[in-house]
Amino acid sequence: MQKLADFFKLVRWPNLVFIALTQVLFFYCVVEPVLFGDLHMAREYHTLFWILCVSSVFIAAAGYVINDYFDLNIDLVNKPGKMVVDKTISRRWAIFFHMFFSFAGVLMGFYIGLQNGNWLIGFANMGCVFVLWFYSTTFKKKLLTGNILISLLTAWVVFVVYLLTVHQQIDLLHPVQPGSHQKLLRLALLYSSFAFIITLIREVVKDIEDMEGDAKYGCKTMPIVWGVSFSKVFVSIWLVILLVLLIVVLFYVLQFGMWVAAAYNLLLIILPSAYVMKQLLKANKTADFSSLSKWIKAIIFTGILSMILFKFFA
Repeated sequence: MQKLADFFKLVRWPNLVFIALTQVLFFYCVVEPVLFGDLHMAREYHTLFWILCVSSVFIAAAGYVINDYFDLNIDLVNKPGKMVVDKTISRRWAIFFHMFFSFAGVLMGFYIGLQNGNWLIGFANMGCVFVLWFYSTTFKKKLLTGNILISLLTAWVVFVVYLLTVHQQIDLLHPVQPGSHQKLLRLALLYSSFAFIITLIREVVKDIEDMEGDAKYGCKTMPIVWGVSFSKVFVSIWLVILLVLLIVVLFYVLQFGMWVAAAYNLLLIILPSAYVMKQLLKANKTADFSSLSKWIKAIIFTGILSMILFKFFA
């Protein structure tokens, strides 16, 4: 039983649930209403979506496993109580789990291409596997490179669902509403941009939190190379960009009388983001940055849940 619990800890099961939730909400609360309104999407695309969702979860799980595999020494310093690899789960089994999840995720991506002619998802899944491997071995120790890659992969979680629907064969399965593809692209870019920015912010905050272990093993993260003060300025700039984006969205939805969506955006996304910026300026201890990381994760969660409002109030 302990090994099973540690396996779920190894693959970061809460993060996997979050990835699945993000894709499910975007598909059912954004994609389906935008493309088909009150009609229903063809059953074939529901099946392909769930295959896509499982493949995304598998590839993410593979990434978490290989990251822990290569992070053994760093984790001994940063989070010794949370280690799984080389304790209850051997290195050999960790590699097996990584290979299994990677292969299955890529295979499912190519199966989608076989069914609808959109091979991009299969090749993209393969690319994600390689990126996550090299992130764990090399890129995460490089200045900003690892942060940007993880932020792009997080944005991809949303955008890949859009790619599933844009292939021309979808129009043959079911007629879509005029102009719906353009509207869906704008929404996909909006949520992908939100995911990229907020993840980049959290990644740098986590780097500040993990400075001690990272410095000991030669990582060249931003706070180590340029200092904590510069890193805080960098995060603040991206928080301002995020707040500007959110305020633009706020005024946009108000034009259409979407008061519930506007209130949600203000109370659960904009104000918490402003609070994070205020606390960031005062933060100077590891515990402060750990608290900020949790706040940012909560903002990511409320941002993704806003998709539900789109279905019922847009």
